[in-house]
Amino acid sequence: MGEQVTAPRRSEGKVIAVQGPVVDVRFDRIEHMPDLHETILTRAFDKRQVTLLVAEHLEGNIARCVALNSTLNLQRNMSAMPTGSALRIPIGEELFGRIINVMGQPVDGKGPIETARTDVIHKDVTRVAVDLNAVKSTVGEVLETGIKAVDLLFPVVRGSKTGVIGGAGCGKTVLISELIHNIVEEHDGACVFAGIGERIREGNELYYEFEQAGILSKVMMAFGQMDEPPGARFNVVKTGITLAEYLQSTGREVLLFMDNVFRFVQAGAEISTLLGRTPSETGYQPTLASEVGEVHERIRGSISAFEAVYVPADDLTDPAVVAIFSYLDAVMVLSRERTQLGLYPAIDPLASSCSSLNAATVGPRHYHLSQETQRILTKYDELRRIVAVIGIDELSRADRTLYERARKLQNFLTQPMFVAESYVGKKGAYVRTEQTLDGVEKIIDGKMDGTPEEELYMIGAI
Repeated sequence: MGEQVTAPRRSEGKVIAVQGPVVDVRFDRIEHMPDLHETILTRAFDKRQVTLLVAEHLEGNIARCVALNSTLNLQRNMSAMPTGSALRIPIGEELFGRIINVMGQPVDGKGPIETARTDVIHKDVTRVAVDLNAVKSTVGEVLETGIKAVDLLFPVVRGSKTGVIGGAGCGKTVLISELIHNIVEEHDGACVFAGIGERIREGNELYYEFEQAGILSKVMMAFGQMDEPPGARFNVVKTGITLAEYLQSTGREVLLFMDNVFRFVQAGAEISTLLGRTPSETGYQPTLASEVGEVHERIRGSISAFEAVYVPADDLTDPAVVAIFSYLDAVMVLSRERTQLGLYPAIDPLASSCSSLNAATVGPRHYHLSQETQRILTKYDELRRIVAVIGIDELSRADRTLYERARKLQNFLTQPMFVAESYVGKKGAYVRTEQTLDGVEKIIDGKMDGTPEEELYMIGAI
């Protein structure tokens, strides 16, 4: 990992234009021009430091920059000093339990972070070093999450990327928080949480939940929230990945949680528009695919990633969602219909998919039960429409049995969550994969036919 580099003294430039978060800085000579992604520091009228990142070079020795904090009170002709380096953030064990912003500054009111090492957040993907020997030993193993629906149908493999996809209010953040809680509690791993353009309230609640659960000391957090400029929301994902790369270099199992990757794309679209680039015909930035690709190519080795993805208007064909899809190993789609039925987590097993669900990875028994569950739920989806028209009494005996078992399976795959205890007043449950498989097997084999379906709703193991 990079040590602190002392930058050569650069010639200062002058601020010549400020358009919202976009700032133009002019330099006297072309050799004084800073590189792309280089950091430039300037000051506002109220003596507050403003950090700029060089986004493009224009004619006349002008560097067009994107601000990482507010440009309020930034005046024309203010001097702007290039640092000679891309944006550097502190890295090290001292960041556990702390919240930093995109620039690596603490925002949790606990004082400065004293650490000897820093690293740049903008890296060439081809040069990100991964110790493959350290990685081979862990990648490919299944990681138990304690959430029945996830362990049964979407086994999380170390080193994979899992997307939690859904519209507003479907429970993406709750599911991500529960995954963090269970995995950090049960596995001796380290976790990085990158809050990308989400609500400040959610980040605040998350911090206190981690503190209450006693897992704050295993989590590093980087927040670029909804009230911050697009430059901060766009780059904070790279700050989070840089922290994960540091943890990976220490030989740890690393979990990277990103909430919400769509906001990263959205911030990129805002920056693209502010820089005057012509959008694509769908309205997104022309660089959409390369930006999403650059971020996902850096998530490799022993870093297991969980990504919440907001779906605008519940439209899974949205270009941003499709671009993110192509990098994911598993996709958990949260459905509004299941949310309305009170089935939490509201994962739609028929719309979701997982490339790790095969007999070689999870074993023959697990694979057989997951396929049988999918088959029963698919058939139930067809029967549900028929029952809505003619009633359950008109079904054949075989179909009726299957219909009732499907409803029991559906209820059994709900679960009380630790992070939602204060809302629902029910204690959370951690269910071992073996217990989940035993429960599913009992329902499929008919051993629970005499049990009312309500008794299987919101329970842990049978």
